[in-house]
Amino acid sequence: MLELGHVLVLAGGLSYEREVSLRSGRRVCEVLKADGIDVETRDTDAALVPAVLADPPDVVFVTLHGGSGEDGAIRSVLELLQVPYVGAAPDACRVAYDKPTAKTVVRSVGVRTPDAVVLPKETFHDLGATAVLGRIVERLGLPLFVKPCRGGSALGGSIVRKAEELPAAMVGCFAYGDTALIEKYIEGVEVAVSVVDLGDGPVALPPVEIVADEGVYDYSARYTAGHTEFFAPARLRPEVADACARLAVTAHTALGLRDISRTDIIVDGEGEPYFLEVNVAPGMTETSLFPMAAAAAGEDLGALCRGLLLAALRRR
Repeated sequence: MLELGHVLVLAGGLSYEREVSLRSGRRVCEVLKADGIDVETRDTDAALVPAVLADPPDVVFVTLHGGSGEDGAIRSVLELLQVPYVGAAPDACRVAYDKPTAKTVVRSVGVRTPDAVVLPKETFHDLGATAVLGRIVERLGLPLFVKPCRGGSALGGSIVRKAEELPAAMVGCFAYGDTALIEKYIEGVEVAVSVVDLGDGPVALPPVEIVADEGVYDYSARYTAGHTEFFAPARLRPEVADACARLAVTAHTALGLRDISRTDIIVDGEGEPYFLEVNVAPGMTETSLFPMAAAAAGEDLGALCRGLLLAALRRR
């Protein structure tokens, strides 16, 4: 029988989501320590590789958000070091982290996702913002949602309800990335569905419904207690909740993910779910959606984390 020895939790990094990552790392450490597991946390700095070489952990739990934590870079280093870790392999991370690419993949297997246009900053400037943005509004209509093609925590994202709001939304988006995803905004119920695979295949946890005070689930609404109301499980008809679960598992599988993921979905007025994006390293903070989903399923977070670590260890 496999036993967990020394566990390393990676948290921090240099992305815009560093503080959230540190909070996620602390939470995972707390629940693992409470379960009697030998665990430590490390940042992804110049001391990481020498430390791992000097004292290799048995398995790593990645709680890095954004940047190298989700684009496959750090996982590539862990592969070089031959250290097992929780989560998707580098190639799958690269596909999932790029939102337009992920949308293309899931659409190819029959999953609905809002129509969108991808616009690099250079095109925005070189071809003339007014002409290009005018065509986008004509094609997709209003409202729109603008967000960076890479990154998370809703940084750089905003709703555009009037055409004159689009230029400012683009500028705000480009502050966090060089390429914008301009997506048809679908009014409806926003839900998140977490998927876990402890070795017997991916299973969806109950969907979590998100109701932000200001109507937008932005960075402040995500990580400030009291700014958003959550319902776990979501207040959906059983058949709609089942459709959301199937969508999340389908996306997880089509994108080649493993162990854990979280899919963000919008359910329109007809009860049809649409894929928005997927996260390969779901947040683990006190206000994050994965722990809420686990609680709604009657699962202990520490036990789930232990199971994920054992699944990663078995791959070795």
